[in-house]
Amino acid sequence: MHDDRTLVEARLKRVLDERIRPAVYPASVPLDVAVWNAPGEPVPVAEGLAATPAPIAAGDRWGAPWGTSWFTVTGTVPTEWAGRTVEAVLDLGFDENMPGFQCEGLVYRPDGTPVKGLNPRNQWVRIGAPVAGGEEVRLHIEAASNPVILDYHPFVPTKLGDRETAGSEPQYRLARMDLAVFDGGVWQLVLDLEVLGELMHELPADGARRHDILRAVGRALDRVDLQDVAGSAAAAREQLAGVLAAPAEPSAHRISAVGHAHIDSAWLWPLRETVRKVARTTSNMTALLEDEPEFVFAMSQAQQFAWIKEHRPEVYAKVKKAVTDGRFVPAGGMWVESDTNMPGSEAMARQFVHGKRFFLDEFGVENDEAWLPDTFGFAAGLPQIIKAAGSKWLLTQKISWSQTNTFPHHTFLWEGIDGTRVFTHFPPVDTYNCSMKGSEIAHAAKNFKDKGVARHSLAPTGWGDGGGGTTREMVAKAARLRDLEGSATVKWETPGEFFTKAEAEYPAPPVWVGELYLELHRATLTSQAKTKQGNRRSEHLLREAELWASTAAVRTGFAYPYEQLDRIWKTVLLHQFHDILPGSSIAWVHREAEKTYAGVAEELNGVIGAAQRALAGDPAAGRELVFNAAPHERHGVAAGGAAVPADRGTARLTGGEGGGFVLDNGLLRVRIDARGLIVSVYDIAAERETVAPGRAANLLQIHPDFPNMWDAWDVDAFYRNTVTDLTDLTEADEVRAVDAGSSAAVRVVRGFGASKVTQVLTLAPGAKRLDIDTEVDWHETEKFLKASFPLDIHTERYASETQFGHFHRATHTNTSWEAAKFEACNHRFVHMEEPGWGIALVNDSTYGHDVTRTVRAADSGTTTTLRVSLLRAPRFPDPETDQGVHRLRHALVPGASIADAVREGFRINLPERRVTGDTPVAPLVTVDNDAVVVSAVKLADDGSGDVVVRLYESVGGRARTRVVPGFTATAVAATDLLERPLADAPRPELVGGAALLTLRPFELVTLRLVRGA
Repeated sequence: MHDDRTLVEARLKRVLDERIRPAVYPASVPLDVAVWNAPGEPVPVAEGLAATPAPIAAGDRWGAPWGTSWFTVTGTVPTEWAGRTVEAVLDLGFDENMPGFQCEGLVYRPDGTPVKGLNPRNQWVRIGAPVAGGEEVRLHIEAASNPVILDYHPFVPTKLGDRETAGSEPQYRLARMDLAVFDGGVWQLVLDLEVLGELMHELPADGARRHDILRAVGRALDRVDLQDVAGSAAAAREQLAGVLAAPAEPSAHRISAVGHAHIDSAWLWPLRETVRKVARTTSNMTALLEDEPEFVFAMSQAQQFAWIKEHRPEVYAKVKKAVTDGRFVPAGGMWVESDTNMPGSEAMARQFVHGKRFFLDEFGVENDEAWLPDTFGFAAGLPQIIKAAGSKWLLTQKISWSQTNTFPHHTFLWEGIDGTRVFTHFPPVDTYNCSMKGSEIAHAAKNFKDKGVARHSLAPTGWGDGGGGTTREMVAKAARLRDLEGSATVKWETPGEFFTKAEAEYPAPPVWVGELYLELHRATLTSQAKTKQGNRRSEHLLREAELWASTAAVRTGFAYPYEQLDRIWKTVLLHQFHDILPGSSIAWVHREAEKTYAGVAEELNGVIGAAQRALAGDPAAGRELVFNAAPHERHGVAAGGAAVPADRGTARLTGGEGGGFVLDNGLLRVRIDARGLIVSVYDIAAERETVAPGRAANLLQIHPDFPNMWDAWDVDAFYRNTVTDLTDLTEADEVRAVDAGSSAAVRVVRGFGASKVTQVLTLAPGAKRLDIDTEVDWHETEKFLKASFPLDIHTERYASETQFGHFHRATHTNTSWEAAKFEACNHRFVHMEEPGWGIALVNDSTYGHDVTRTVRAADSGTTTTLRVSLLRAPRFPDPETDQGVHRLRHALVPGASIADAVREGFRINLPERRVTGDTPVAPLVTVDNDAVVVSAVKLADDGSGDVVVRLYESVGGRARTRVVPGFTATAVAATDLLERPLADAPRPELVGGAALLTLRPFELVTLRLVRGA
């Protein structure tokens, strides 16, 4: 039997759907429509407006995948509509359930002035309020026929993700294209009923407030004349006025609504389409700001502001005015909403440098918050970077997606690896696309975990990804929820206003220490290997380019390429966006990324080569100088210098018993068996075996890889239930010695499935490491390839490099929190140790790994198995993910301390460069403590010629060091990441020409050295 609420809700739904909502537009006439289809990529606005269109009618199909169609709509306002409000209702064929993931449009006036975007929940354009009647209407629509890639049903591989494979079949059918009378009274009634109906549904069944609303809604529906909704709307609204005027309880939860439109800088669309998504959304939002005086809108990602500045200056002018008025808020202070797990130290710092500097230069705005609602977890080094950029707050939402553990706080202090804490908020509304539904507002209040000590939360409000941002309906709902009994209160506020209030009311929040690990989307550490490799190599090439260009500029007068480096940094930072670097975008995005990275490498190698040529002197001298860009001495060549390297002797290779080979350089003795597997890596000085007894290292293993959802994003725990060693599939095609000069090397070739892997295992003279160079011609589908290293070491934790340091994770699964970290991120190294002896595995471009431990029955010893993730083969959203040839480099380093892991991690990523010349190069800057790593040497961004040095303590202890400039420095100052002096920092002094520093564990320091004449 239905209760009264159920009956009223059923009645309310039907009357709203069938009578009241249709009456918002009580009269309409069709517009004449014509269309011109651009022949290729999007054309300039002037060209689209000038084109000659052909007639098209509602119901006709249009829009090849990724095409652009310019619609022209014309008509005349009927004279009998004089005094009424009239709108154009323009439906391109939208599916209202999927705002942001389908066709979109931007409306222009005949003179090219943008009006607003068209989206599934935003199909109207105001013509007049009121009209005189007889007005001629002419509008142009730049419509993008972006195909639907994601429909949240089982993910089906699709060729629609690349224009080269998407075909030409029209995607959409033109729907309503009308001039219509807009009845504001009926529209207001719709919002009254929606807000009260949604609130009623969330209230306790036996509560007086719910029954008050129920009766008021019933009375209002009684007053509605179903044959004359417009004429009866006012009377119906009178019945609701009392319950809408009842104020909220003083203890009600308080929500700061921030207008928002989370726009992925690329994802299921290419970068070029994001430029247009941003233009459509900002056109919408600046128009809404003009209509709604209390509304506030925030947009992050300096890159997106820069795009509209470059491509849509007329839209940017509106944005800039709204920013000046304080209503359109540049948020976050980063170049893009980047991934934060994989970007390297300097890249993560430069996200803030370039983002904050853009907002300062363009708008005079200093961001105090980092704004990352959708990033897939947060590395433990991030708090220090946020603070070093001059910010102090962080907002995110994605952690609410974790599958295993519920995060215990919504407002807290997050402490990073160096002890820095930032005030952090997770919106309890659990979405960054809040639409002001009663269910969302009620959920935020009920879900908020810090009740009793705090009562403020934030709700990012608006449709994202091209869905159009905040709508007028959301604003109207927020107005009704500002002070409404039974509901949390809602007020439009800027992020800064929210954080200021939240921090003031919660002076001693709980502390969370370490990474904010997302228990989802773990496979993003591996998908699209070439994108990840391009990022890693670009980061290190940028280090080299800045180091050698600044050294050459100071020593030889070389022209430091400020603008070129600035542009390249921004390109690399853009591609660290949280759906590009993680490998979760369509094929088009990753195809373009590969070409972009190749162009970046060519440019940076040109800068490096020119700078080194300027430094090396006469090439006719015939001497070969080795340039060392790593932060530690290598082969007798100083860090940041160039010289003739020291001789290192040779390594020996002999045959092994039972087949295979033994490699020996006096430091390590490595045995490779006839299968091509590493069965022993013996540390001669320590008399210690690295490989667990009876096991083999560098064992390639393959898993089926078909997650429950989110193919490119996820690897689910059950993937480990089925594993196949490649040695069980096939014998090696080849295991033989190869000529490697003074090094000893073995080549192993193995075919499997439709793929082939070739590895060269090399032991160099004088090196306490085994280099593993892997080439995979990969043609598997829905498979996961890993390399296993079972190690004879007992440890309850291990270290993974992160930004400006490293972070420890457990090797056990004592709790669900540890068990959930079955795939984790590292940068250049993973390290584990017993007191006095450790092992590192370093890499040049891989990030994902897993660590497990078992106890051996034979001797009760512990085998700790480290497996590095090499390649995946998901089919959505890119059905050809990672197909082709990949080259990946690793090195196993027995007997390694953390300091050794740091050094070898840089070594494998920064190979030596050899240049003929006659002039050894002394470093521009040196430090005298190997624990202190120089992460950047560059000229100051302001063009002053000052030298900027960024450094950090890398092993997790206290460190004292002398920073010695290789030039005349007249002064030194500690600065933030933007190279601005720190007012509250102890001022370093030059003593004997050197700056003396004492660093706490993992402390990051930026120094500005003023050059003398």
